[in-house]
Amino acid sequence: MSSASDRPAPLRLGTVAPNFEAETTAGPIKFHDFIGDNWVVLFSHPEDYTPVCTTELGAFAKLEPEFTKRNTKLIGLSANTVESHGGWVKDINEISGSQLRFPIIGDKERKIALAYDMLDHQDATNVDAKGIAFTIRSVFIIDPKKTIRTILSYPASTGRNTAEVLRIVDSLQTGDKHRVTTPINWLPGDDVIVHPTIKGAEAEKMFPKMQVVKPYLRFTPLPKEETSAAV
Repeated sequence: MSSASDRPAPLRLGTVAPNFEAETTAGPIKFHDFIGDNWVVLFSHPEDYTPVCTTELGAFAKLEPEFTKRNTKLIGLSANTVESHGGWVKDINEISGSQLRFPIIGDKERKIALAYDMLDHQDATNVDAKGIAFTIRSVFIIDPKKTIRTILSYPASTGRNTAEVLRIVDSLQTGDKHRVTTPINWLPGDDVIVHPTIKGAEAEKMFPKMQVVKPYLRFTPLPKEETSAAV
């Protein structure tokens, strides 16, 4: 019987994304090689041929060109075989009017789901015929350094928001480039917040239009053309 000390360390923001080899609808991959010099959105699904997942994958397929413009790859995961995925993709394209191009990982043994802690411990109905827990709707946004920058977890019953995933990518990429953070409900083109680590004269030089609301809250305009959405 394994002890708690045998478990892998929990994944947190800033953790290097675990590498793995997997079969996908686009052939075998080594995950770190797949990432390459790109950003990656890895997202899991409970099972093929399920209603919520079908709507989600169709929406991601429609939005994929926007992610591609931002040097961001999409890759899905479901606890079924690659052969099963192939037939499901045809349904997704038919229902959504999309053309799904990104790969979907076959994770029938739940090896990747376990490595990324994507298993459902809450919903007793989210299991396969053998009673093994299916994956929940997890999203990992990973940067070119292979570092996990965002983790989202949704229950199996709730579909995700693709626009929000794209917005997070824009926030991260824009923040990295300009040393800013983004306030509540930010969209590219809205004012941003000067990073707290930039002090005094340096901040005034970098951001001449900076507006100091409080010493710790300093806004500055950042046109959409200067964000990662300007593509």
